[in-house]
Amino acid sequence: MNLTKRAAAELLGTFWLVLGGCGSAVLAAAFPGVGIGLLGVSLAFGLTVLTMAYTIGHISGCHLNPAVSIGLVAGGRFKAGDLPAYIIAQVIGAVAAAAVLYFIASGKAGFSLAGGLASNGYEAHSPGGYSLAAAFVAEVVLTAFFLLIIMGSTDKRAPAGFAPIAIGLTLTLIHLISIPVTNTSVNPARSTGPALIVGDWALSQLWLFWVAPIIGAVIGGVLYRWLGEEKA
Repeated sequence: MNLTKRAAAELLGTFWLVLGGCGSAVLAAAFPGVGIGLLGVSLAFGLTVLTMAYTIGHISGCHLNPAVSIGLVAGGRFKAGDLPAYIIAQVIGAVAAAAVLYFIASGKAGFSLAGGLASNGYEAHSPGGYSLAAAFVAEVVLTAFFLLIIMGSTDKRAPAGFAPIAIGLTLTLIHLISIPVTNTSVNPARSTGPALIVGDWALSQLWLFWVAPIIGAVIGGVLYRWLGEEKA
């Protein structure tokens, strides 16, 4: 598949991830009487990846995440030369989804960006008031394990056809752990979309949600490359 089509698939897939995941947080998490809460938002993020993995996994690999793409390069599963196209497409998809979400959310009287539009943050902007250091460690460790599971479940030696389920459930678990800490990123594109709409504090704290997931992804990619290496 040519790079243009693969990048287009990544754009669409990342759009779906941000619209589905952040949309559930903004529109449905606290809806009176039937709000889906932390569990529902966590599941929504997992479902976006699961559904897109079956839809575009055979086209682009369904990274939907600059950190995943970089981690797969570190793990020897992806060409470094394709990184710019993938990352640009992922960020565009995330920003477009955040803009659509903002348009929908602002259609309700009284809506305000003060709620953060599901932006990621630390300290005063952490849902649970967690420190910068706690947020950084959480994002590094959880992204590292995300890459380990992605690489392990997509290994040619793993049972065929089940990788999307494992990856989707992993993202659900990651959100269950870290929504209180950072509102969960593990994905620089997902963080960038809402931050560009919100501006202010969300943009000033965005650096962490690029740096920490990328560090974690490289650790996970390199670690699985070592673990899974077959030597004669």
